[in-house]
Amino acid sequence: MQVHRAVIAAIELQPGMPLVQQIVDQLTMAINQGGLPHGAKLPPIRELSGLMNVGKSTMVDALDRLRAKGLVVSRQGSGHYVQRAINPPSAVAGPDLQPQDTLSRVRRALLLENGALRPGCGFLPASWLPAEELLKAVRATLRATTLRMGEYGEVGGYLPLREALRVKLSTVGIEAPVEQIITTSNTVQAIDLLMRLLIKPGDTVVLDDPCYFNMHANLALHGAKVITIARDCDGLDLEAFEQLLIAHRPVLYMTNSTLHNPTGHSFTAAQVYRLLELSHRYGFHIVEDDLYGDIQQKRTPRLAAGGLDTVSYVSGFSKTLTANSRVSYSVLSRPLAARMIALKMACGGVTSELAEQITCSMLNNGSYAKHTRRTVDRLYESSSRVARWLVEAGCSVSSLPGEGLFIWTRLPEGFHAETLASKGLDIDLVLAPGTLLSKAADASSFLRFNVAHSDNTQVRDRFFRLLDR
Repeated sequence: MQVHRAVIAAIELQPGMPLVQQIVDQLTMAINQGGLPHGAKLPPIRELSGLMNVGKSTMVDALDRLRAKGLVVSRQGSGHYVQRAINPPSAVAGPDLQPQDTLSRVRRALLLENGALRPGCGFLPASWLPAEELLKAVRATLRATTLRMGEYGEVGGYLPLREALRVKLSTVGIEAPVEQIITTSNTVQAIDLLMRLLIKPGDTVVLDDPCYFNMHANLALHGAKVITIARDCDGLDLEAFEQLLIAHRPVLYMTNSTLHNPTGHSFTAAQVYRLLELSHRYGFHIVEDDLYGDIQQKRTPRLAAGGLDTVSYVSGFSKTLTANSRVSYSVLSRPLAARMIALKMACGGVTSELAEQITCSMLNNGSYAKHTRRTVDRLYESSSRVARWLVEAGCSVSSLPGEGLFIWTRLPEGFHAETLASKGLDIDLVLAPGTLLSKAADASSFLRFNVAHSDNTQVRDRFFRLLDR
Protein backbone atom coordinates (compact mmCIF):
# COMPACT_ATOMS: atom_id res chain seq x y z
CA MET A 1 0.00 0.00 0.00
CA GLN A 2 2.88 2.40 0.78
CA VAL A 3 4.30 1.91 -2.71
CA HIS A 4 0.89 2.71 -4.16
CA ARG A 5 0.61 5.83 -2.01
CA ALA A 6 4.00 6.97 -3.28
CA VAL A 7 2.94 6.48 -6.92
CA ILE A 8 -0.22 8.52 -6.33
CA ALA A 9 1.54 11.24 -4.33
CA ALA A 10 4.11 11.67 -7.12
CA ILE A 11 1.40 12.72 -9.59
CA GLU A 12 1.61 16.44 -10.39
CA LEU A 13 -1.51 18.26 -11.50
CA GLN A 14 -1.18 21.30 -13.76
CA PRO A 15 -3.01 24.57 -13.07
CA GLY A 16 -5.56 25.82 -15.59
CA MET A 17 -6.65 22.35 -16.74
CA PRO A 18 -9.72 20.34 -15.58
CA LEU A 19 -8.65 18.50 -12.41
CA VAL A 20 -10.94 15.50 -12.80
CA GLN A 21 -9.67 14.69 -16.30
CA GLN A 22 -6.04 15.14 -15.21
CA ILE A 23 -6.55 12.69 -12.33
CA VAL A 24 -8.23 10.17 -14.64
CA ASP A 25 -5.46 10.47 -17.24
CA GLN A 26 -2.64 10.18 -14.69
CA LEU A 27 -4.15 7.21 -12.82
CA THR A 28 -4.93 5.50 -16.12
CA MET A 29 -1.28 5.85 -17.12
CA ALA A 30 -0.12 4.53 -13.73
CA ILE A 31 -2.42 1.51 -14.04
CA ASN A 32 -1.44 0.73 -17.65
CA GLN A 33 2.27 1.06 -16.87
CA GLY A 34 2.06 -1.18 -13.80
CA GLY A 35 2.71 1.44 -11.12
CA LEU A 36 -0.71 0.52 -9.75
CA PRO A 37 -0.94 -3.24 -10.46
CA HIS A 38 -4.06 -5.29 -11.00
CA GLY A 39 -5.81 -6.04 -7.71
CA ALA A 40 -4.09 -3.24 -5.79
CA LYS A 41 -6.29 -1.61 -3.15
CA LEU A 42 -6.46 2.18 -3.41
CA PRO A 43 -6.31 4.35 -0.28
CA PRO A 44 -9.68 5.61 1.07
CA ILE A 45 -11.23 8.55 -0.76
CA ARG A 46 -10.37 11.04 1.99
CA GLU A 47 -6.72 9.95 1.90
CA LEU A 48 -6.63 9.96 -1.90
CA SER A 49 -7.93 13.54 -1.88
CA GLY A 50 -5.15 14.55 0.50
CA LEU A 51 -2.42 12.79 -1.50
CA MET A 52 -3.50 14.60 -4.67
CA ASN A 53 -4.44 17.85 -2.93
CA VAL A 54 -7.95 17.98 -4.38
CA GLY A 55 -11.45 18.10 -2.93
CA LYS A 56 -13.33 14.94 -2.03
CA SER A 57 -16.02 15.55 -4.68
CA THR A 58 -13.32 15.90 -7.36
CA MET A 59 -11.84 12.57 -6.31
CA VAL A 60 -15.26 10.89 -6.32
CA ASP A 61 -15.89 12.15 -9.90
CA ALA A 62 -12.51 10.82 -11.04
CA LEU A 63 -13.17 7.39 -9.51
CA ASP A 64 -16.57 7.27 -11.19
CA ARG A 65 -14.90 7.85 -14.56
CA LEU A 66 -12.24 5.22 -13.87
CA ARG A 67 -15.01 2.75 -12.99
CA ALA A 68 -16.74 3.58 -16.27
CA LYS A 69 -13.48 2.81 -18.11
CA GLY A 70 -13.24 -0.56 -16.34
CA LEU A 71 -9.97 0.35 -14.59
CA VAL A 72 -11.32 0.49 -11.03
CA VAL A 73 -13.94 -1.56 -9.17
CA SER A 74 -15.57 -0.77 -5.85
CA ARG A 75 -16.42 -3.45 -3.30
CA GLN A 76 -19.10 -2.78 -0.73
CA GLY A 77 -17.52 -2.02 2.65
CA SER A 78 -13.99 -2.72 1.38
CA GLY A 79 -12.97 0.16 -0.90
CA HIS A 80 -11.65 0.66 -4.45
CA TYR A 81 -9.38 -1.78 -6.29
CA VAL A 82 -7.40 -1.56 -9.52
CA GLN A 83 -8.77 -3.74 -12.29
CA ARG A 84 -6.46 -3.85 -15.27
CA ALA A 85 -7.24 -6.29 -18.07
CA ILE A 86 -4.69 -9.13 -18.13
CA ASN A 87 -4.92 -9.15 -21.94
CA PRO A 88 -5.67 -5.50 -22.78
CA PRO A 89 -7.37 -4.86 -26.13
CA SER A 90 -5.00 -4.25 -28.98
CA ALA A 91 -4.62 -0.67 -30.22
CA VAL A 92 -4.43 -2.08 -33.74
CA ALA A 93 -7.80 -2.52 -35.43
CA GLY A 94 -8.78 -5.97 -36.60
CA PRO A 95 -9.66 -6.81 -40.19
CA ASP A 96 -12.02 -4.39 -41.88
CA LEU A 97 -15.24 -6.33 -42.43
CA GLN A 98 -16.83 -3.70 -44.68
CA PRO A 99 -16.93 -4.05 -48.49
CA GLN A 100 -13.71 -2.93 -50.16
CA ASP A 101 -14.94 -2.13 -53.68
CA THR A 102 -14.36 1.44 -54.87
CA LEU A 103 -17.96 2.63 -54.44
CA SER A 104 -18.19 1.29 -50.87
CA ARG A 105 -14.87 2.91 -49.93
CA VAL A 106 -16.02 6.21 -51.46
CA ARG A 107 -19.36 6.08 -49.61
CA ARG A 108 -17.60 5.63 -46.28
CA ALA A 109 -15.10 8.40 -47.03
CA LEU A 110 -17.91 10.81 -47.97
CA LEU A 111 -19.54 10.35 -44.55
CA LEU A 112 -16.45 10.20 -42.33
CA GLU A 113 -14.42 13.24 -41.26
CA ASN A 114 -10.80 12.14 -41.51
CA GLY A 115 -9.06 15.31 -42.71
CA ALA A 116 -9.69 14.68 -46.41
CA LEU A 117 -11.30 17.20 -48.75
CA ARG A 118 -14.83 15.99 -49.63
CA PRO A 119 -16.16 17.76 -52.73
CA GLY A 120 -18.40 14.75 -53.39
CA CYS A 121 -20.31 14.77 -50.10
CA GLY A 122 -23.99 15.66 -49.70
CA PHE A 123 -24.09 18.18 -46.84
CA LEU A 124 -22.89 21.67 -45.94
CA PRO A 125 -19.44 22.35 -44.48
CA ALA A 126 -19.31 23.02 -40.74
CA SER A 127 -18.19 26.59 -41.43
CA TRP A 128 -21.51 27.25 -43.24
CA LEU A 129 -23.69 26.10 -40.35
CA PRO A 130 -25.36 28.51 -37.88
CA ALA A 131 -23.25 27.30 -34.96
CA GLU A 132 -24.01 30.14 -32.56
CA GLU A 133 -27.74 30.02 -33.27
CA LEU A 134 -27.71 26.25 -32.76
CA LEU A 135 -25.92 26.59 -29.43
CA LYS A 136 -28.43 29.21 -28.30
CA ALA A 137 -31.29 26.90 -29.23
CA VAL A 138 -29.64 24.00 -27.38
CA ARG A 139 -29.13 26.09 -24.24
CA ALA A 140 -32.68 27.44 -24.39
CA THR A 141 -34.06 23.91 -24.79
CA LEU A 142 -32.07 22.54 -21.85
CA ARG A 143 -33.29 25.40 -19.64
CA ALA A 144 -36.92 25.06 -20.70
CA THR A 145 -39.44 23.38 -18.44
CA THR A 146 -41.00 21.69 -21.48
CA LEU A 147 -38.10 19.22 -21.81
CA ARG A 148 -39.38 15.91 -20.45
CA MET A 149 -36.21 13.93 -19.77
CA GLY A 150 -38.05 10.98 -18.26
CA GLU A 151 -40.54 10.50 -21.08
CA TYR A 152 -40.43 9.01 -24.56
CA GLY A 153 -42.37 11.84 -26.14
CA GLU A 154 -45.31 11.74 -28.52
CA VAL A 155 -45.28 9.05 -31.20
CA GLY A 156 -46.24 11.55 -33.87
CA GLY A 157 -43.50 13.94 -32.80
CA TYR A 158 -43.16 17.06 -30.64
CA LEU A 159 -46.48 18.86 -31.10
CA PRO A 160 -45.14 22.48 -31.18
CA LEU A 161 -42.65 21.42 -33.89
CA ARG A 162 -45.43 19.87 -35.95
CA GLU A 163 -47.42 23.09 -35.59
CA ALA A 164 -44.37 25.10 -36.76
CA LEU A 165 -44.02 22.69 -39.70
CA ARG A 166 -47.71 23.12 -40.56
CA VAL A 167 -47.15 26.88 -40.89
CA LYS A 168 -43.92 26.35 -42.86
CA LEU A 169 -45.61 23.92 -45.27
CA SER A 170 -48.42 26.36 -45.97
CA THR A 171 -45.87 28.75 -47.53
CA VAL A 172 -45.30 26.21 -50.33
CA GLY A 173 -48.99 25.47 -50.77
CA ILE A 174 -49.18 22.26 -48.72
CA GLU A 175 -52.14 22.36 -46.34
CA ALA A 176 -52.23 19.63 -43.72
CA PRO A 177 -53.38 19.45 -40.08
CA VAL A 178 -50.74 18.59 -37.47
CA GLU A 179 -52.05 15.03 -37.01
CA GLN A 180 -50.99 14.30 -40.61
CA ILE A 181 -47.42 15.56 -40.01
CA ILE A 182 -45.29 12.75 -38.54
CA THR A 183 -41.67 13.25 -37.46
CA THR A 184 -38.91 10.73 -38.09
CA SER A 185 -35.23 10.52 -37.20
CA ASN A 186 -34.15 11.13 -40.82
CA THR A 187 -35.60 11.11 -44.30
CA VAL A 188 -34.31 7.63 -45.11
CA GLN A 189 -36.22 6.34 -42.07
CA ALA A 190 -39.34 8.16 -43.27
CA ILE A 191 -38.99 6.61 -46.72
CA ASP A 192 -38.26 3.17 -45.25
CA LEU A 193 -41.42 3.33 -43.13
CA LEU A 194 -43.42 4.41 -46.18
CA MET A 195 -42.00 1.52 -48.20
CA ARG A 196 -43.26 -0.89 -45.52
CA LEU A 197 -46.72 0.63 -45.82
CA LEU A 198 -46.96 1.13 -49.58
CA ILE A 199 -45.21 -1.79 -51.27
CA LYS A 200 -44.89 -5.54 -50.94
CA PRO A 201 -42.23 -7.89 -52.36
CA GLY A 202 -42.42 -8.05 -56.15
CA ASP A 203 -44.03 -4.64 -56.60
CA THR A 204 -42.52 -2.30 -59.18
CA VAL A 205 -41.13 1.09 -58.11
CA VAL A 206 -39.90 3.89 -60.39
CA LEU A 207 -36.83 5.93 -59.49
CA ASP A 208 -35.24 8.89 -61.22
CA ASP A 209 -31.86 8.21 -62.78
CA PRO A 210 -29.60 9.54 -61.38
CA CYS A 211 -30.86 9.50 -57.79
CA TYR A 212 -29.67 9.25 -54.19
CA PHE A 213 -27.68 6.00 -53.96
CA ASN A 214 -29.41 4.65 -50.81
CA MET A 215 -32.73 4.30 -52.60
CA HIS A 216 -31.73 1.28 -54.69
CA ALA A 217 -30.33 -0.50 -51.62
CA ASN A 218 -33.40 0.30 -49.53
CA LEU A 219 -35.84 -0.94 -52.15
CA ALA A 220 -33.84 -4.13 -52.60
CA LEU A 221 -34.35 -4.86 -48.89
CA HIS A 222 -38.10 -4.56 -49.44
CA GLY A 223 -38.01 -6.95 -52.39
CA ALA A 224 -39.16 -4.35 -54.88
CA LYS A 225 -38.49 -4.44 -58.60
CA VAL A 226 -36.84 -1.13 -59.54
CA ILE A 227 -37.08 0.56 -62.92
CA THR A 228 -35.66 3.98 -63.71
CA ILE A 229 -36.61 7.01 -65.76
CA ALA A 230 -33.88 9.33 -67.03
CA ARG A 231 -33.86 12.80 -65.49
CA ASP A 232 -31.68 15.73 -66.46
CA CYS A 233 -31.67 19.49 -65.89
CA ASP A 234 -34.88 19.76 -67.99
CA GLY A 235 -36.69 17.05 -66.04
CA LEU A 236 -38.37 13.91 -67.39
CA ASP A 237 -39.57 12.87 -70.80
CA LEU A 238 -43.19 12.54 -69.68
CA GLU A 239 -44.22 10.69 -72.82
CA ALA A 240 -41.56 8.06 -72.13
CA PHE A 241 -42.68 8.03 -68.48
CA GLU A 242 -46.25 7.23 -69.51
CA GLN A 243 -45.09 4.38 -71.76
CA LEU A 244 -43.13 3.01 -68.81
CA LEU A 245 -46.29 3.18 -66.68
CA ILE A 246 -48.27 1.27 -69.29
CA ALA A 247 -45.60 -1.41 -69.65
CA HIS A 248 -44.72 -1.99 -65.98
CA ARG A 249 -47.71 -0.76 -63.92
CA PRO A 250 -45.61 0.46 -60.96
CA VAL A 251 -47.24 1.04 -57.58
CA LEU A 252 -44.90 3.86 -56.62
CA TYR A 253 -42.77 6.67 -58.06
CA MET A 254 -40.12 8.17 -55.76
CA THR A 255 -38.64 11.53 -56.74
CA ASN A 256 -36.93 14.77 -55.68
CA SER A 257 -39.50 17.40 -56.63
CA THR A 258 -37.17 20.36 -56.05
CA LEU A 259 -33.42 20.68 -56.57
CA HIS A 260 -33.12 17.10 -57.76
CA ASN A 261 -29.95 15.39 -56.52
CA PRO A 262 -27.72 15.78 -58.52
CA THR A 263 -29.05 17.73 -61.55
CA GLY A 264 -30.66 20.59 -59.61
CA HIS A 265 -33.91 20.31 -61.61
CA SER A 266 -37.24 21.31 -60.03
CA PHE A 267 -40.59 20.34 -61.54
CA THR A 268 -42.48 23.14 -63.28
CA ALA A 269 -46.19 23.76 -62.75
CA ALA A 270 -46.97 21.98 -66.02
CA GLN A 271 -44.84 18.96 -65.08
CA VAL A 272 -46.46 18.79 -61.62
CA TYR A 273 -49.95 18.90 -63.18
CA ARG A 274 -49.07 16.11 -65.65
CA LEU A 275 -47.47 13.87 -62.99
CA LEU A 276 -50.50 14.20 -60.74
CA GLU A 277 -52.83 13.45 -63.65
CA LEU A 278 -50.80 10.36 -64.52
CA SER A 279 -50.80 9.16 -60.89
CA HIS A 280 -54.59 9.28 -60.82
CA ARG A 281 -54.97 7.67 -64.23
CA TYR A 282 -52.55 4.77 -63.65
CA GLY A 283 -53.06 4.35 -59.91
CA PHE A 284 -49.53 4.78 -58.58
CA HIS A 285 -48.47 6.64 -55.45
CA ILE A 286 -45.78 9.35 -55.40
CA VAL A 287 -43.25 9.83 -52.62
CA GLU A 288 -42.06 13.42 -52.92
CA ASP A 289 -38.64 13.91 -51.33
CA ASP A 290 -38.16 17.66 -50.76
CA LEU A 291 -34.99 17.54 -48.68
CA TYR A 292 -33.35 20.46 -50.52
CA GLY A 293 -36.39 22.71 -50.95
CA ASP A 294 -35.39 25.15 -48.20
CA ILE A 295 -32.32 26.21 -50.20
CA GLN A 296 -34.21 26.72 -53.44
CA GLN A 297 -33.62 30.13 -55.01
CA LYS A 298 -36.63 30.23 -57.35
CA ARG A 299 -39.90 28.94 -55.87
CA THR A 300 -41.57 26.11 -57.79
CA PRO A 301 -44.75 24.10 -57.00
CA ARG A 302 -44.79 20.97 -54.89
CA LEU A 303 -46.62 17.80 -55.87
CA ALA A 304 -48.18 17.50 -52.40
CA ALA A 305 -49.82 20.91 -52.84
CA GLY A 306 -52.24 19.13 -55.19
CA GLY A 307 -53.48 16.90 -52.37
CA LEU A 308 -52.25 13.97 -50.29
CA ASP A 309 -54.47 11.24 -51.71
CA THR A 310 -51.78 10.05 -54.17
CA VAL A 311 -48.74 11.92 -52.80
CA SER A 312 -46.72 11.52 -49.60
CA TYR A 313 -44.30 14.32 -48.79
CA VAL A 314 -40.94 13.86 -47.00
CA SER A 315 -38.45 16.51 -45.89
CA GLY A 316 -36.04 17.34 -43.06
CA PHE A 317 -33.11 19.40 -41.82
CA SER A 318 -30.01 17.23 -42.25
CA LYS A 319 -28.92 18.99 -45.47
CA THR A 320 -29.68 22.52 -44.32
CA LEU A 321 -29.24 22.81 -40.56
CA THR A 322 -26.71 20.13 -39.66
CA ALA A 323 -26.08 16.58 -40.86
CA ASN A 324 -26.12 15.52 -37.20
CA SER A 325 -29.57 17.01 -36.61
CA ARG A 326 -31.60 13.92 -37.29
CA VAL A 327 -34.98 15.61 -37.53
CA SER A 328 -37.21 14.87 -40.51
CA TYR A 329 -40.92 14.57 -41.18
CA SER A 330 -43.58 13.14 -43.46
CA VAL A 331 -46.87 14.71 -44.53
CA LEU A 332 -49.42 12.03 -45.32
CA SER A 333 -53.07 11.39 -46.01
CA ARG A 334 -55.14 10.78 -42.88
CA PRO A 335 -55.35 6.96 -43.32
CA LEU A 336 -51.63 6.67 -44.12
CA ALA A 337 -50.68 8.92 -41.18
CA ALA A 338 -52.63 6.63 -38.83
CA ARG A 339 -50.79 3.59 -40.20
CA MET A 340 -47.43 5.40 -39.90
CA ILE A 341 -48.14 6.20 -36.23
CA ALA A 342 -48.91 2.53 -35.53
CA LEU A 343 -45.76 1.41 -37.38
CA LYS A 344 -43.55 3.91 -35.50
CA MET A 345 -44.91 2.56 -32.24
CA ALA A 346 -44.45 -1.08 -33.29
CA CYS A 347 -40.81 -0.71 -34.40
CA GLY A 348 -39.64 1.64 -31.62
CA GLY A 349 -39.26 4.55 -34.02
CA VAL A 350 -40.26 7.26 -31.52
CA THR A 351 -38.01 10.24 -32.24
CA SER A 352 -35.82 12.40 -29.98
CA GLU A 353 -37.88 15.17 -28.44
CA LEU A 354 -34.66 16.98 -27.47
CA ALA A 355 -33.57 17.30 -31.12
CA GLU A 356 -37.10 18.24 -32.16
CA GLN A 357 -37.36 20.99 -29.54
CA ILE A 358 -34.03 22.47 -30.70
CA THR A 359 -35.24 22.51 -34.32
CA CYS A 360 -38.59 23.95 -33.24
CA SER A 361 -36.82 26.78 -31.39
CA MET A 362 -34.85 27.74 -34.52
CA LEU A 363 -37.97 27.68 -36.69
CA ASN A 364 -39.94 29.83 -34.28
CA ASN A 365 -37.25 32.44 -33.52
CA GLY A 366 -36.50 33.06 -37.20
CA SER A 367 -32.84 31.94 -37.08
CA TYR A 368 -33.45 28.98 -39.41
CA ALA A 369 -35.02 31.21 -42.08
CA LYS A 370 -32.09 33.67 -41.85
CA HIS A 371 -29.62 30.82 -42.16
CA THR A 372 -31.28 29.36 -45.27
CA ARG A 373 -31.41 32.79 -46.94
CA ARG A 374 -27.67 33.23 -46.32
CA THR A 375 -27.03 29.72 -47.61
CA VAL A 376 -28.95 30.34 -50.86
CA ASP A 377 -26.82 33.42 -51.57
CA ARG A 378 -23.56 31.63 -50.77
CA LEU A 379 -24.47 28.63 -52.91
CA TYR A 380 -25.26 30.87 -55.87
CA GLU A 381 -21.89 32.62 -55.61
CA SER A 382 -19.93 29.40 -55.02
CA SER A 383 -21.70 27.62 -57.87
CA SER A 384 -20.47 30.10 -60.48
CA ARG A 385 -16.87 29.89 -59.24
CA VAL A 386 -16.86 26.08 -59.11
CA ALA A 387 -18.51 25.78 -62.54
CA ARG A 388 -15.84 28.10 -63.94
CA TRP A 389 -12.89 26.00 -62.80
CA LEU A 390 -14.61 22.76 -63.83
CA VAL A 391 -14.92 24.12 -67.37
CA GLU A 392 -11.24 25.12 -67.20
CA ALA A 393 -10.50 21.49 -66.34
CA GLY A 394 -12.25 20.37 -69.54
CA CYS A 395 -15.49 19.23 -67.85
CA SER A 396 -18.98 20.23 -68.94
CA VAL A 397 -21.76 21.16 -66.53
CA SER A 398 -24.90 19.03 -66.95
CA SER A 399 -27.00 20.65 -64.22
CA LEU A 400 -28.81 23.93 -63.69
CA PRO A 401 -26.31 26.71 -62.98
CA GLY A 402 -26.55 28.52 -59.65
CA GLU A 403 -29.34 26.35 -58.16
CA GLY A 404 -28.89 24.11 -55.17
CA LEU A 405 -26.03 22.21 -53.61
CA PHE A 406 -24.70 20.15 -56.53
CA ILE A 407 -23.08 20.40 -59.94
CA TRP A 408 -23.52 17.30 -62.12
CA THR A 409 -20.41 17.22 -64.29
CA ARG A 410 -19.43 15.29 -67.40
CA LEU A 411 -15.73 14.44 -67.41
CA PRO A 412 -13.40 15.12 -70.33
CA GLU A 413 -13.25 12.37 -72.94
CA GLY A 414 -11.23 9.35 -71.84
CA PHE A 415 -11.65 9.70 -68.07
CA HIS A 416 -13.47 7.14 -65.91
CA ALA A 417 -15.21 8.44 -62.77
CA GLU A 418 -14.60 5.42 -60.53
CA THR A 419 -10.93 5.33 -61.49
CA LEU A 420 -10.58 9.03 -60.65
CA ALA A 421 -12.44 8.51 -57.36
CA SER A 422 -10.16 5.64 -56.39
CA LYS A 423 -7.04 7.66 -57.17
CA GLY A 424 -8.55 10.66 -55.41
CA LEU A 425 -8.65 8.71 -52.14
CA ASP A 426 -4.85 8.42 -52.36
CA ILE A 427 -4.50 12.22 -52.26
CA ASP A 428 -7.28 12.83 -49.71
CA LEU A 429 -9.77 14.04 -52.30
CA VAL A 430 -13.12 12.27 -51.94
CA LEU A 431 -15.13 12.44 -55.17
CA ALA A 432 -18.63 11.14 -55.95
CA PRO A 433 -18.54 9.12 -59.20
CA GLY A 434 -21.64 9.02 -61.36
CA THR A 435 -21.93 5.26 -60.82
CA LEU A 436 -22.73 6.00 -57.18
CA LEU A 437 -25.93 7.75 -58.26
CA SER A 438 -26.85 6.31 -61.64
CA LYS A 439 -27.40 2.98 -63.38
CA ALA A 440 -27.15 4.59 -66.84
CA ALA A 441 -24.64 3.24 -69.35
CA ASP A 442 -22.69 6.52 -69.38
CA ALA A 443 -22.71 7.05 -65.57
CA SER A 444 -18.95 6.47 -65.41
CA SER A 445 -18.51 9.72 -67.38
CA PHE A 446 -19.96 11.86 -64.55
CA LEU A 447 -18.97 13.26 -61.16
CA ARG A 448 -21.16 15.07 -58.63
CA PHE A 449 -19.61 18.14 -56.98
CA ASN A 450 -20.92 19.76 -53.81
CA VAL A 451 -20.36 23.46 -54.55
CA ALA A 452 -20.05 24.41 -50.86
CA HIS A 453 -17.16 21.97 -50.40
CA SER A 454 -15.67 22.57 -53.86
CA ASP A 455 -15.33 26.36 -53.72
CA ASN A 456 -11.81 25.83 -52.46
CA THR A 457 -8.45 26.28 -54.16
CA GLN A 458 -7.14 23.07 -52.58
CA VAL A 459 -9.99 21.07 -54.14
CA ARG A 460 -9.40 22.74 -57.49
CA ASP A 461 -5.64 22.13 -57.41
CA ARG A 462 -5.95 18.49 -56.37
CA PHE A 463 -8.58 17.79 -59.02
CA PHE A 464 -6.38 19.34 -61.72
CA ARG A 465 -3.46 17.25 -60.43
CA LEU A 466 -5.67 14.14 -60.58
CA LEU A 467 -6.54 14.82 -64.23
CA ASP A 468 -2.90 15.45 -65.07
CA ARG A 469 -1.96 12.09 -63.56
